[in-house]
Amino acid sequence: MFKTLKFEDWLGIALGAWLLVSPWALGYSEQSAASMNALFLGCILIFLELLNLDAHEDLEEKLDMVAGVWLIAAPFILGFSSAFAAAANAMAVGALTIAFAAWALVQTDEGRGPVPHA
Repeated sequence: MFKTLKFEDWLGIALGAWLLVSPWALGYSEQSAASMNALFLGCILIFLELLNLDAHEDLEEKLDMVAGVWLIAAPFILGFSSAFAAAANAMAVGALTIAFAAWALVQTDEGRGPVPHA
């Protein structure tokens, strides 16, 4: 029913938890677009890591990458790029999310062994 969390899953949960507290920790809680983005994406990252996608782990990591790309683009799309703390935080967490997801995909591919030829 529940999947066994791997190291990269715990990293994703930590990034999601950081996003949930970052508006107050970094002092941008009054900026609604930046705060709502952090809260929503924090929940999304945690939810993605807890999803039971044992048969489709690649899908989970690809969804993490989409979330990471959104976090990098969000300051410009949502208009909070001039708020340094909020923008830098979103882009840094986005970059880390992409890096961890890519690392997990490489680990998953290495564990599969050679692909049989048809």
